[in-house]
Amino acid sequence: MAGKPKLHYTKGRGKMESIRWLLAAAGVEFEEEFIEKKEDLEKLRNDGSLMFQQVPMVEIDGMKMVQSRAILNYIAAKYNLYGKDLKERAWIDMYVEGTTDLMGMIMHLPFQPADTKEKNLALIIERATTRYFPVYEKALKDHGHDYLVGNKLSWADIHLLEAILMVEECKPDVLSAFPLLQAFKGRTSNIPTIKKFLQPGSQRKPPPDEKSVANVKKIFNM
Repeated sequence: MAGKPKLHYTKGRGKMESIRWLLAAAGVEFEEEFIEKKEDLEKLRNDGSLMFQQVPMVEIDGMKMVQSRAILNYIAAKYNLYGKDLKERAWIDMYVEGTTDLMGMIMHLPFQPADTKEKNLALIIERATTRYFPVYEKALKDHGHDYLVGNKLSWADIHLLEAILMVEECKPDVLSAFPLLQAFKGRTSNIPTIKKFLQPGSQRKPPPDEKSVANVKKIFNM
């Protein structure tokens, strides 16, 4: 029997958090080996574990996988969260790319100069409420199903819930004009594997603080 996937990354969210979410939602237990200092990253680079000298890296099924998109694709397909055919995969990909763009804006916020943060935060809220959330609200309204694609839980739903919760950390009432997304959030948050991941003490990571941001900058020479 194959061992648990092992995740190599810092203790923060970053590009690994969506991978943690997807594994947890699939009910897959995983281990984490944290990169806590520059030497930990150098060791992985020097022993040939990182194809492009970058993390995240996930050890799974005898592979040392890198590139977050490739890792996520593999996990989604392996655990039947990637649609039943090519067309459903295309829809899942489009929805996931949208939430990836939105979450990317939030991910970069703590690393931006203090004098631009307020402006960038306002831009995130504006994009969330005018560009991204209306798309998902309309999708749920048009087909009347509980899930975005194929009336079945998929990677797109898991990614959307992660994005909603991240935006709510910036503005708690951000879903006030999106009743179907409010209901979606309630439903998906109560799926047993996701509910467990959202409990205190899980492997879900907190939002970055000044200390963790400083450490990441040090590790990656930013």
